[in-house]
Amino acid sequence: MWGGLMALPEEACAMGVPPCWTGYVSVDDVDAYAAKVTAAGGQVVRPPEDIPGVGRFAVVTDPYGAAFNLFKDSSGMAPAPKAPETPGQIGWHELHAGDGVGAFAFYSSLFGWAKAQAMDMGPLGVYQLFAIDGVDSGGMMTKMPEVPQPFWLYYINVPEIDVAAARVIAGGGKILMAAHQVPGGSWIVNCTDPQGAFFALVAPRR
Repeated sequence: MWGGLMALPEEACAMGVPPCWTGYVSVDDVDAYAAKVTAAGGQVVRPPEDIPGVGRFAVVTDPYGAAFNLFKDSSGMAPAPKAPETPGQIGWHELHAGDGVGAFAFYSSLFGWAKAQAMDMGPLGVYQLFAIDGVDSGGMMTKMPEVPQPFWLYYINVPEIDVAAARVIAGGGKILMAAHQVPGGSWIVNCTDPQGAFFALVAPRR
């Protein structure tokens, strides 16, 4: 997994974009996939461009406004994939969609992500898991009405949830939803960092 930190670009600040984590989907042709996003009802927010010595990227949204990036590496230094449960890696990708059914159709047609288990969450609606290359990698659901904007939420693997949550608080972050267990036995918390960027933690142990 690659990752990085940067100050919000001026144009993002002007649009009212808050501090956030954003994900990159690896593709073999950024320009072609940007065109596919548009054809499928999404939007290209920042057209494809090169990062010298790194790769080519574009900023896009799905048809309901959830942002993500397209990326093709050109550095030749991409790290070898690690096991999905490795601490420090993104262990789960969760879309709070404008429309869960429509969003799944968009992403599955674009990237070939496959339907996995669907869980009825009662008043929260259906939580649709998706698999990438046969591995459950995330879930999608229609966002709650009070959530103003569709978004992707990224879960970072940690060994123990309470220890990690304490580190969040000690570092100036906030716990928005206390530790709780989810189907499958994992423990999660939802957090913000000191600047307000939303993220989550997931662990096999409390």
